Amino acid sequence: MKNAKSLFVLASSLFSAASFAADTPSTLDEVQSRGYMNCVIGNSFPGFYSLNKEGEWQGMDIDMCRGVSAAVFGDVNKVKFLPVQWAQSFTSIKSGKGDMLSKGMTWTLSRDTQQGLDFLDTYFYDGQGFMVRKDLGVSSVYELEGATVCVLTGTSSELNIADFSRANNLDLKTVVFDDSSVRNTAFFNDNCDALTNDKSGLAAQRSGAQNPDDYIVLPETISKEALSFAVKQNDSEWSNVVKWTFAAMVAAEEYGITSENVEEMRAQSNSPIVRRLLGVEGDLNKGLGLPKDWAYQVIKQVGNYGEVYERNVGENSILGLKREGTLNALWKEGGMMYAKSYR
Repeated sequence: MKNAKSLFVLASSLFSAASFAADTPSTLDEVQSRGYMNCVIGNSFPGFYSLNKEGEWQGMDIDMCRGVSAAVFGDVNKVKFLPVQWAQSFTSIKSGKGDMLSKGMTWTLSRDTQQGLDFLDTYFYDGQGFMVRKDLGVSSVYELEGATVCVLTGTSSELNIADFSRANNLDLKTVVFDDSSVRNTAFFNDNCDALTNDKSGLAAQRSGAQNPDDYIVLPETISKEALSFAVKQNDSEWSNVVKWTFAAMVAAEEYGITSENVEEMRAQSNSPIVRRLLGVEGDLNKGLGLPKDWAYQVIKQVGNYGEVYERNVGENSILGLKREGTLNALWKEGGMMYAKSYR
């Protein structure tokens, strides 16, 4: 009798949990019902998220969110951007305030398993480095023994520098800040010997200095930083929309589809893959719960991955980052950008 009763209680609990899950709307349902999506970003990271002179958000992370908006609504402007401090990044998604986190966040095991988030694809491969004043007279991070280093608290950078200092007996002394702008000001006011961040971030901060040529980024890279976007945990329907939107950008670049030629490719291409991607044939949209032309809208309104990269962080942008020969190149050019199969 006890075993039978226990089995009944267990079955009832499982049924209740399943019923609750079935009754809980997915983020996609909520976004479609609301009429716009909420994208959690940071306060300012030139090249990734920052306000232009017209007061509009721009950057690589911004384009990722606009791409999802284009996929869901056919309109890149159906998105609201929510800038938050670093410490509020995770709670903004877990609480439901934000639908997607896109703010230069490194994908780590603890964040993936302990913060109530699901990290999806890596859209930018980076690594942590150090910036110093030229007049400090050092050319390597290994010459910074005993130096003070400005760092943002709660970030992987803070943990990495502790590990690196300990492993190399450098006795680096961290000066931590809650706000990146305050951290940057402290460094440029000579309150720290060095500034540490992802190297893309250092390029952004150096570009904003009054005299950029007074500063150098040291050659060493001390970590692997896979910048990825994240959504609330265990919401596969919404996760699929976000990750396949990004995959559409990468696939478009692989197959030579751009925001300028997508109309022509849609009308004239004989490639079965291109035709499926652009919604000319097949019904891949059904599994995503999106319109048939969802990927076409993403590419037309935002561009392929290469266009997004060059516009925001590439060699002719404010950051001037080289892509060739880096992990951010397409897989067929020696990089890590690889679109999943559209079939």
